[in-house]
Amino acid sequence: MSELEEAEKQVREMVVQAAATLTQQYGEDAEVIATMRAAEFAAAGDVDGLKAWDMIIEYLVALREGKPEDVGGAVN
Repeated sequence: MSELEEAEKQVREMVVQAAATLTQQYGEDAEVIATMRAAEFAAAGDVDGLKAWDMIIEYLVALREGKPEDVGGAVN
């Protein structure tokens, strides 16, 4: 596995863990909470933080739609 593939795998694992934690804490409201957090990072001008939250939101949406495997390419 290349370094890039390993890094992408680590990012995906972090996104999955963050989504799981949000879902455990907030249930069906996890997407709403993640969107609010993303907005906070956007307002602060934190582009990297916003990107991370956008990936988490994308994964939560995919989970809701029953297609978490479709996120693979976008989580990097």
